[in-house]
Amino acid sequence: MTHLRKMMLEELERRNFAQTTISSYIRTIEDFARYFRRPPDQLTPEHIREYQAHLFRERKLAASTVTQRLAALRFFYTRTIKKAWTVADTPYPKKTRHLPSILSPEEVAHLIDSSQSQFHRVVLMTLYGTGVRRAELTRLQIPDIDSRRMVIHIRGGKGRQDRDVMLSPTLLEALRNYWRGLKRKPKDWLFPGGSRHTPNRPITPRAVWYACQRAAQRAGLQSRVHPHTLRHCFATHLLENGADLRTIQLLLGHHDLKETTIYLHLSRRHLSATASPLDSLRLKDKSSQSQ
Repeated sequence: MTHLRKMMLEELERRNFAQTTISSYIRTIEDFARYFRRPPDQLTPEHIREYQAHLFRERKLAASTVTQRLAALRFFYTRTIKKAWTVADTPYPKKTRHLPSILSPEEVAHLIDSSQSQFHRVVLMTLYGTGVRRAELTRLQIPDIDSRRMVIHIRGGKGRQDRDVMLSPTLLEALRNYWRGLKRKPKDWLFPGGSRHTPNRPITPRAVWYACQRAAQRAGLQSRVHPHTLRHCFATHLLENGADLRTIQLLLGHHDLKETTIYLHLSRRHLSATASPLDSLRLKDKSSQSQ
């Protein structure tokens, strides 16, 4: 471990950054230095601007990804090596807001029914039934399933925030069937890793992604589905069934209600409940006119 890497790691750990953020920031600085083939403390704002353009032009990265890379560089310069950082010289890119892809309830059911294995099936049911992020799902432990109160405890979610989500009777029964089918009961993790799901370590986020992709391929939905899609479906379908935005915000673990309002654009109930102003116009009937 180089001296600079050690310094940055210590600064990140001192501030109690999430492990995923630490890994992402370290990889960014390594990539930045590798691109110019020079130590990062020898690089200037000119290099940062060139690197930012390279990320857009050659690597075709999304604006949100480039923003994360710039945040890592800013942390390195301002917190690790204590150099000045001019926001005007290194502006964050303007974000493009895309509406996420949503499946109908029938498509979600088809996706789950297309799971490659019973293990994959209960993973997808948990994603859709709780709205958890895939990293949160991998960290679920056996005591987190509270069948007495019918809730699931999500510990150390995004921003290191804990929360509770509902435990549906359907999901509880699926989890019990899955548990009974395990030849070797895990000690800690609800979803153990490994090919036979027996080691005392959790599955990886990549394994969750694979379970979703395999089911999507078998269901003919592969171009539209990833684990986060089921989180979007969870929120949208709740809204369509009458849940309020504040409740959905708490279930998703959003810090700002503005993050949750995107589902108003996706809810068929809310879209169909709003009439177009065209419907209020008294137009003359022109159907008899020649085309």
